[in-house]
Amino acid sequence: MQRFTDQQYLIKDQYKDSSNLESRIVLHQRFSTNPQGWFNWVFDTLVKLPAAANVLELGCGSAEMWRVCASRIPADWVITLTDISDGMLDAAWRSLVPLGRGFKFEQMNAQSIPYGEKTFDAVIANHMLFHVPDRKKSLNEIKRVLKDDGRLIATTVGRDHMQQMYQWLKRINTNERPDMFINPFTLENGPEQLQEIFSQVKRSQYLDNLHITEINPLIAYIRSSIGVTDLSEEKLEELIKELSVVLKKEGKIFITKDSGMFEASK
Repeated sequence: MQRFTDQQYLIKDQYKDSSNLESRIVLHQRFSTNPQGWFNWVFDTLVKLPAAANVLELGCGSAEMWRVCASRIPADWVITLTDISDGMLDAAWRSLVPLGRGFKFEQMNAQSIPYGEKTFDAVIANHMLFHVPDRKKSLNEIKRVLKDDGRLIATTVGRDHMQQMYQWLKRINTNERPDMFINPFTLENGPEQLQEIFSQVKRSQYLDNLHITEINPLIAYIRSSIGVTDLSEEKLEELIKELSVVLKKEGKIFITKDSGMFEASK
């Protein structure tokens, strides 16, 4: 099984809690060049929903989008946040409970959604479908629980996303599994997968890059992406020295971003 879709690895290692995800979110929030921000861009699509929309998010992680966009959430929306990881759900609850509104939290496998047909106005899968082992089964489940005029909002990345970062990760990674960085659901291959299930699929691109001006958040991102047993500390130290030279010379470290969204309907 690919590391991207290895459920035991994801639950017990990568996403046992929110710390790894938060290290990556911080890098994007602090150093992205697009001032709109990723979460506000995604939420712009949701504002088209009915005033009393029933919304399901699969793989909500730490629920950062809902925290960032809290003031934009209509009062009558019913929002169910789910994740396969109890640690992530706990982080989501802790993040959102201060808002004082009735989010629902539920541990759930996206391949088996325990709701009836035509329940939701929107299902959100924000950078998570590439973690689902049987995406076709999950997409059929999503279609089943969507109302006739409901929509799937699925975000992911393209082939060029964070290409510099992936080169660094490959360099310091001692695990030689060839599938370590193979993404099974991208902006390039996503349309074909979605069009098997949904009659209409629209793709949108989010224009952004990273201009990183501090070394420590970058190293935190790198450490969050590789398990301790797979990380070569010696090679990481070499990389830190090289990146520090680039930062001193150029004033920033540039990383390409290539991300976007699919809107799919029945």
